[in-house]
Amino acid sequence: MKQFSTLFQAIESTTSSNAKISAIVNYFEQAQDLDKLWCIAIFSHKRPKRSVTTTLLRTWAAELADIPQWLFEETYHIVGDLAETISKVTPANKNKESKTLSDWIQYIIDLKELAEEEKKEKILYAWSALNSDERFLFNKLITGGFRMGVAQKTIVKALSRLLGQEENVIAHKLMGNWTPQNISYQELLLTEDQKHNLSKPYPFYLAYALDSDLQNLGAPDDWFAEYKWDGIRGQIIKRDSHIYVWSRGEELVTHQYPEFDALIDIPDDFVIDGEVLVIKEEKIASFNALQKRIGRKAVSKKMRTEYPVKMMVYDLLELNNADIRDQQQQKRRLLLEKLFLGISSEMPLRLSPLVSFSTWEELHDIRNNIRKKDAEGLMLKRKTGPYKTGRKKGDWYKWKVDPMTIDAVMIYAQRGHGRRANLFTDFTFALKDGDRLVPFAKAYSGLTDIEFREVSQFVRKNTLEKFGPVSSVRPELVFEVAFEGIAESKRHKSGIALRFPRIKRWRKDKPVSEINTLDDIKKFLSSD
Repeated sequence: MKQFSTLFQAIESTTSSNAKISAIVNYFEQAQDLDKLWCIAIFSHKRPKRSVTTTLLRTWAAELADIPQWLFEETYHIVGDLAETISKVTPANKNKESKTLSDWIQYIIDLKELAEEEKKEKILYAWSALNSDERFLFNKLITGGFRMGVAQKTIVKALSRLLGQEENVIAHKLMGNWTPQNISYQELLLTEDQKHNLSKPYPFYLAYALDSDLQNLGAPDDWFAEYKWDGIRGQIIKRDSHIYVWSRGEELVTHQYPEFDALIDIPDDFVIDGEVLVIKEEKIASFNALQKRIGRKAVSKKMRTEYPVKMMVYDLLELNNADIRDQQQQKRRLLLEKLFLGISSEMPLRLSPLVSFSTWEELHDIRNNIRKKDAEGLMLKRKTGPYKTGRKKGDWYKWKVDPMTIDAVMIYAQRGHGRRANLFTDFTFALKDGDRLVPFAKAYSGLTDIEFREVSQFVRKNTLEKFGPVSSVRPELVFEVAFEGIAESKRHKSGIALRFPRIKRWRKDKPVSEINTLDDIKKFLSSD
């Protein structure tokens, strides 16, 4: 654990990507294989499942620190991070343990089957056996809230440097549903034949937002344009009579979408990239409808009938066991279209259509009317570009429509986390409905650090009531709230649910009397 703690401190103390890569390489040159494997898993968000509730951890920490529970909770709200709060309030270590990272993770995994008193005994011993930094990391692991200041591509670059393998090869090897409990370091990274894992997806290619004039892209004939669909990005894999569905977050979600089991009847094997959407009677439903299907362990026949899903397919990555990602976009598109010639319209797949245009001006006009196509913008793809790994600039751009906006007043504020634990950064907004204010959206992004500090000062001076970390405030501050979509909702008092609400700007120039009404925002329902 001491080695991993040293790595963590090295990463947290620098903003240099090269310094972080060097620290990771240095760790891997010293650590044992199982520790390396768990380190990769942590970076890849494959942490062990939580074996102790945070309620019990907070109770035990308060007892060990000999402070009342209310004081611990207040401290937690101010610090903003449970793992850090526990590591700070609990006494210095009395015992010393030389367990490795993988030893402590196995220690955490073994807690799951123990009775509550046995769990408590084990946790208290761990807290007493680790120094403050190591205790913090132990708490991060056990609470499941581990975040390190390292992007996935950084660990890929470090492993590429360490092993002398290409980055795209490393990135592909790290995909899939492996865990340190079902694969070895040797099998994951040093075995050339990866075909034993039929379910392994490819790293997703991510588009950059278009941030320059269309003319800078060159000739329109060099580009494909497609609709940007508002669904769940995913890959469907058909290999050796098996179907696997992966989300962009590297979650295997096959069981959530049993409709795709029918693809087993397609003769070809393939890996396709596209957007999972609710499509009923060939009409694309809102993202709110798709949310009814997300995260369900079991999907009833009624749910499948009311919210049937299909994938809108826009790329082909593998065909009959051949990786074709290096082929040009136009070649992959031809192969995809050819594949669809043999796919029945009864299958839960739809080929995402290309948008016909001859000039950039024409494409600009098409984008301005894109909501009528149930899309949220356009995708621009260079015809000669390959399918890359991660967010690479130059060949794929997303060009979303401008968001819808509404002016609203802040009525609740909640403290942030981490470095913003002493600021109020999460806000609830309301609109007028006659003589009352109705909450309709929450947002936590869009302000500068200086603005967050200004708003926090206002909250402290104008709090009406407190509910733990949440404060009810005088309805005086007006903000312009932006959002991507809107749908009717029976779960919310306002009767609506917004897609990606965020703060566009603080309207210091506008009094509360001039905020919008609930009727105003509902007008977007017919135009969305």
